[in-house]
Amino acid sequence: MTEEVAEAKHRLEMVRLATSSNPHFSSSDLELSRPGRSFSVDTLRYFRERHKDPFFFILGGDAFQEIETWKDFQILFSLCHFIVMVQMGSQKNISSAPFPKALVPNFRYDPGERAWVHLSGHLVYFKEIAFLDISSTRVRELIEKGETAKYLIPAEVEAYIQNYGLYRKRP
Repeated sequence: MTEEVAEAKHRLEMVRLATSSNPHFSSSDLELSRPGRSFSVDTLRYFRERHKDPFFFILGGDAFQEIETWKDFQILFSLCHFIVMVQMGSQKNISSAPFPKALVPNFRYDPGERAWVHLSGHLVYFKEIAFLDISSTRVRELIEKGETAKYLIPAEVEAYIQNYGLYRKRP
């Protein structure tokens, strides 16, 4: 199986297609147009400086567990709110600190908000979701085999993938 990743311009367009019907989401090409390596902390700083409305950084529980490896990870939580998507049932006791040890002193649990409050006042929500076996790897594998990814990705995204021949086996 291939681990081919589509070019960034295609990935951005797929995000745009997947979120276009939801007015609460927007996409940006900032990280593609910025020279050199791009880091989440720099992107969050950029948006915080330019937008007055609060915004949310949404990520999966697996990425959150590795957040200590991110550039300036301690600063991230002072820049915006976070929503961490976790598998249903994995948060047995939401009020026990689900953070890397280095971050625990910077948070307190607020039962009224059902969220963790950072020293900056920004919130971290842990949102339980039903586990579905959906991953970019699985979608790529299905498409490489010539099978459909229907119900795993929006129809517009699947049509885009087919139209541009993404993730197909190369001769």
